[in-house]
Amino acid sequence: MNVLVFSSLYPNNVWPHHGVFVKERMTSFARLAGCQVKVVAPVPYFPPLNVNHRWLFSQVARHEMRNGLEVYHPRYFMTPKVGMSLYGVTMFLSVLPVIKKISTRFAFDIIDSHFVYPDGFAAVLLGRFFRKPVMVSARGSDINLYRDLWPIRGLLRSTLRRADGVIAVCQALKEAMVNLEIPEEKITVIPNGVDVKKFHPHAKEDARKELGLPHERIILSVGGLIPRKGFDFLIRALKILSQDRGEKNLHLIIVGEGSSRGELMKLAASLNVAERVHLVGAIPHQELYLWYSAADLFCLASSREGWPNVVLEALACGTPVVATDVWGTPEIIRSDTVGFLTRRDEGAIAEKISHALRKSWLPGAIIRYAGAHTWERAALSLRRVFESVLAGVKSPVDRLTQPLPQ
Repeated sequence: MNVLVFSSLYPNNVWPHHGVFVKERMTSFARLAGCQVKVVAPVPYFPPLNVNHRWLFSQVARHEMRNGLEVYHPRYFMTPKVGMSLYGVTMFLSVLPVIKKISTRFAFDIIDSHFVYPDGFAAVLLGRFFRKPVMVSARGSDINLYRDLWPIRGLLRSTLRRADGVIAVCQALKEAMVNLEIPEEKITVIPNGVDVKKFHPHAKEDARKELGLPHERIILSVGGLIPRKGFDFLIRALKILSQDRGEKNLHLIIVGEGSSRGELMKLAASLNVAERVHLVGAIPHQELYLWYSAADLFCLASSREGWPNVVLEALACGTPVVATDVWGTPEIIRSDTVGFLTRRDEGAIAEKISHALRKSWLPGAIIRYAGAHTWERAALSLRRVFESVLAGVKSPVDRLTQPLPQ
């Protein structure tokens, strides 16, 4: 089976951690017997002029090898924040010449697209052109955010209807697509996995020594420094715990980088907890296991998530979790033997953290739970879905008579 992966959510030489969940799933899939993969990961066109942060798009390699997979990065035309309803068409037109060349050397059987719009929309057009079936994976924001944008909502619905199969990373995301009037039987839930070789427990004191962390109680959170991740809620919860409830020797470590850094630092200072809040910046993915292992507790206060990989990564390192009960997160934290769910409120978060810090956890049980959710398991499920689609796909003539997405 030859699969052409199509997604702008894929790591590259400039952003090696971008869309790592797509890379992990498809790298595991490529290891299965008889499965060949090539990746087309388009990036927006920007001239090689260092005038703002978008200049970095021009520095992305046109072609590279990542984890044994051949990856192409064609450019597509887009106007930032303007004309979003045209992104799918411009992406299709921009990448078509590159994929024509790839098709002469790689006879792909199916197109596997990630993120419904604009990637999935463009992939459906590519499927019509090359007469190949198209799978579209919904990841989270593409549904729970874009569905409220007109006319993007209509483009989402059209893409999902025209795709030959749809994958959701959690049941909550499937239900959201059903509410968009997508047939339930067309959608398969395949949760993300975790690489237990990369994320494994390391002795807590040794991890803290290697990282230069204090030998006190540590709460860890990981993610981009953007509002929806809710790091401000965690800082306020820390204030409640350390000042109002007398919790001593408590530190909050936030791994990640983003536009909210300045605001978060100001908030910590205004609440007199700046010395207890540590924004350590971005950390290479392969080093995160040390940070998870060093923590007493992992916390995630997001307003929305598809299937948060960071939760499984923490659990794989034996670290219990406190997380907001949104979207796919309750499908991971199914038992208080691995963590607690909470409302997105600083008081509620503080209460759950306090409870978690006093609970006697069984790290071995937490690790075994996470170990049942591997990328290999996800890859096997994916192959079964692909085989089913290929077995039942319409003939090329039938496919060409279907109208294109509007």
